[in-house]
Amino acid sequence: MLALSIGSLLPFIRDARGLDYAFCGLIVSLHSVGNLISSFAAGMLPVFVGRKKSILLFNAFFTISYLLIIFGNNNLCIAFAFFMTGLARGATSNFCNTTINSLAPGKAWIINGLHAMFSIGAFTFPILLTVLTAAEPAQWIYACYFMLAMGILSWILYYMIPIENAKIERQEKGSNFDFFKEPLFYLCTMTLFFYLCAEQGVIGWMITYFKDTGLLNASLSQITASVLWIMILAGRLTTAWLSTKMQKGRLLLVMGVGIVIFFFLLLFSRSTPWIAFGIMGFGYSMAGIYPTTVSFSGNLIQKYPVAWSFILTLASIGSIVMPSVIGRIAENAGIFYGMSSIVAVVFIDMGCIISLVAYVRRHHVEE
Repeated sequence: MLALSIGSLLPFIRDARGLDYAFCGLIVSLHSVGNLISSFAAGMLPVFVGRKKSILLFNAFFTISYLLIIFGNNNLCIAFAFFMTGLARGATSNFCNTTINSLAPGKAWIINGLHAMFSIGAFTFPILLTVLTAAEPAQWIYACYFMLAMGILSWILYYMIPIENAKIERQEKGSNFDFFKEPLFYLCTMTLFFYLCAEQGVIGWMITYFKDTGLLNASLSQITASVLWIMILAGRLTTAWLSTKMQKGRLLLVMGVGIVIFFFLLLFSRSTPWIAFGIMGFGYSMAGIYPTTVSFSGNLIQKYPVAWSFILTLASIGSIVMPSVIGRIAENAGIFYGMSSIVAVVFIDMGCIISLVAYVRRHHVEE
């Protein structure tokens, strides 16, 4: 809920502060910059201060960021707030993924279960925001007060988690970077890179796109985010179940084709039912790509613990670049053409998925 609220809040912040498309693209990218930095740092910092102190440090940035959104009176405060939400998000993702993967290496259904919980928070906030702003758009600020309280609660919950603060031990042979010799490392990283380009592009700009083009009114535009995340939740639960019944590679291929077909439908539809169908199909198709790809790298991460920080960090560059690209194109040519740039991304990601699955099958990587 804390990590994915920025896409829903963006249109309200833009109207309240008088921001242009280019600056909005920049601050969404700053969120991803923070995500990238902490994804890497949160994997390294526990070596020096321990896992618990590390996650408590980064998680505190959620609370600080919403304080800046509420009380900040200039664009620098907004930019820094978005950056800090990224810092908190990256560390949380790193902590949760590595913890679950250490309990069940390579188990796609468990990792999909983890990401399903993420989806619940993500679709809850847009509904709350829609209810608050239905009568008066200026009431978006009360949603920020709610998120401030959630930030404090989140920190308390991490404080209560029964984990030791023991420092993560270095590997016996020093920092082992042999995973750079593994083709699987690059295939997983590239698949996640282009997936995150598409994900952050759609999540960060979808509401603004539908609202500003007039394809949907303001309330319906907000609801699209909840619809997207409800379908992502359904998709992740479905993927968690199907991954115990069929090969993960085959499942990943179906999802790769799905995001291409349904993004075209989402982008080029002009009637509300077809737009809704496109959003639902896109969310359902994209749902399992990230956790299933991560599950392919499970044994690699278990063998080289630092590998996950590098995969997450390099892949996160995609979520940094894409929002700014969309914002820059939108500023110069219009929001439709900005969103259209995602077409190239979903095609490339499908190619990466095909290459990953081919490698897995050729080298008999455990499915």
